[in-house]
Amino acid sequence: LFQGRTHQLVGGVVLLKDGQTVWRHCETVTLKMRPLSDTFIDAYLEAAGDDVLKSVGAYQLEGLGSHLFEAINGDYFSILGLPLLPLMAALREFGGLNHV
Repeated sequence: LFQGRTHQLVGGVVLLKDGQTVWRHCETVTLKMRPLSDTFIDAYLEAAGDDVLKSVGAYQLEGLGSHLFEAINGDYFSILGLPLLPLMAALREFGGLNHV
């Protein structure tokens, strides 16, 4: 359904301390999927296997899913499911990553 179209993924993360929100981050990523033939989709799903069902949008962007897109605007880690770099910066700020 997404082939040849642009769509967005919206994700976020929240840090709590003593049950209170101390930090939050929301990330929106825009992805443009290239036009795909049924033959390509079938071959992609066959090659990706059942693991594709465990990834956001069944993309597996970190693997074969990179072939699905013609453009991506936004944070790579957010597509994978977690805005990692903003989270790590917040953890450093709050003392959660002092050793790194």
